[in-house]
Amino acid sequence: MNGPDQWDGRELSGGPGERPRIPAPRAAPEDRGPLPDAPPAPVTEPAGDAGAGDGGSPPHDDPRADTPREPEAEPLTDAAPAPLTAPTPAPPHRVLKSLLGAWALSACSAEETAAVEEHLTDCASCADEALRLRDAVGLLHPADSLDLDPLLRSRVLEGCLGRRPARIPVPEWAAPYDAETAKLDALLRDMGEAEWRAPVRLRWFEGERPVERETTVAGVMGHLLAVDGLVATALGLPDPLGTAAPPGAPNPLIRTETFWRSPDGEPGPTATHGPWRDQSYSLIRQVSFAGGKVAELAVPYGDFRLPLRDAFLDRAFECWVHAGDIAEAVDYPYEAPAAAHLHRMVDLAARLLPSALADRRRAGLAAPPQRLVEAGAPGRTLHLEVEGNGGGHWYIALDSPAALGTPDHTVAHIALDSAEFCQLAAGHIPPEEAAAGQHGERDAIREVLFATASLSRL
Repeated sequence: MNGPDQWDGRELSGGPGERPRIPAPRAAPEDRGPLPDAPPAPVTEPAGDAGAGDGGSPPHDDPRADTPREPEAEPLTDAAPAPLTAPTPAPPHRVLKSLLGAWALSACSAEETAAVEEHLTDCASCADEALRLRDAVGLLHPADSLDLDPLLRSRVLEGCLGRRPARIPVPEWAAPYDAETAKLDALLRDMGEAEWRAPVRLRWFEGERPVERETTVAGVMGHLLAVDGLVATALGLPDPLGTAAPPGAPNPLIRTETFWRSPDGEPGPTATHGPWRDQSYSLIRQVSFAGGKVAELAVPYGDFRLPLRDAFLDRAFECWVHAGDIAEAVDYPYEAPAAAHLHRMVDLAARLLPSALADRRRAGLAAPPQRLVEAGAPGRTLHLEVEGNGGGHWYIALDSPAALGTPDHTVAHIALDSAEFCQLAAGHIPPEEAAAGQHGERDAIREVLFATASLSRL
């Protein structure tokens, strides 16, 4: 019997029983699945098994038994169209609303994310809620450094002391040294053996020219250990140089050179970090127990002396400056001191400027004073304005360290950023390059800038 698509002669035009012919659509071969693989190799069945199931199989010697049969062609039939899949209904409003929190945290699956975002285009209330949740997620994940805030220790201690004051508090003038040594100690704890040997360039100012010295991170810590020893010996603590300490009251440079030449001066974390940390703890403990009784104790620095309260500020300033040198050498960010502590350090530098001016005059590096001023009497004054964090206003006596600087006798004005003023006082920038706002007598301004740079030393 002929199929609907088989030719039987009646389709011819004018033929008997002519009927219209509309061929049914045929499916493409690939719509039926992958193309068939090549037929498997023929397998010859043993003679004993031939015809075991039916009695009509040919005998074993029949040549047709070894001839593979051609696979019968599958008759082509009309492919029925695939049934259309009904679209998945969207989740109800209450389900999508419950997913907003997970969506804001990017914790939804791809299907849930698509459903929520499609819902947000139609539901204003959910869209507003989604914006609020996304903003809250931004607050939970700030793009900050993983390093701890260097002021965290100070804030924790301040909070603890606010609840229960210390029985033996640290003197106010020793707090900057306590904070800066703790910050540097935290930096050193994260350093490896190779970083302790990283080259560091120390810079300061002598006379009219800048001076540099190459050392390592371990060498810098040896320098801080040796110079802090001046304060330690003034308080009756052991000298870190031991029997190798130079006699008398040598300046910091001689003590540093002595330590670098000693066996303990070899670069390495155990040779300098531990002794320096222990010494800083001892200094804070000693002055805390002594209280205000030792604030005016004189600490020799070679050719000059500082009261203990100012010596602690000097050591805090140098600790911060050299910690910055170390951080720059190992490519690590380092924060400036707290505003109150930085103000005390700037104040010390400003109070030392009249003496620094007198020292430069005695060395022939500055012009003599224009007039003689009695001790305590007002004289020519320079207004030093330090802007920014830890800044303030100071009036520097120009003619004599014993003179009194007053606003009424101001002949010049300098304005400097606090960070730049500290870099100038540390000898890290030359006086000619200090970006200072200047007004008044040019000679007075130049002498004060050079005197500020002369405060630096190794």
